[in-house]
Amino acid sequence: MATHTKTISLTDLEQKILSNDLYNDTDNAGLDLWIQNAVDGKINNSWKRFQQEWTTKLMNDSSFTDPIPSNQADFVTLVTARSDYKNRKQRDDD
Repeated sequence: MATHTKTISLTDLEQKILSNDLYNDTDNAGLDLWIQNAVDGKINNSWKRFQQEWTTKLMNDSSFTDPIPSNQADFVTLVTARSDYKNRKQRDDD
């Protein structure tokens, strides 16, 4: 599985504001950990919504007769390959 690296930019002011609440050492490891945890939390919540929405859709689709995958990677691959799947941008553009 590929790994994607994203970069964020903070001004000195924004970093000082965050450092008021977050443990931030000289190498910014505390801030980096908080950012990673925030992203991980968003991914987890998005996965829960994705899984719930698509499990229901698959179960209600009379033309879908295959087993629903029990692991995350296979489930996402199955759903995103369907012709009726649209990501957020595609749904908003419609």
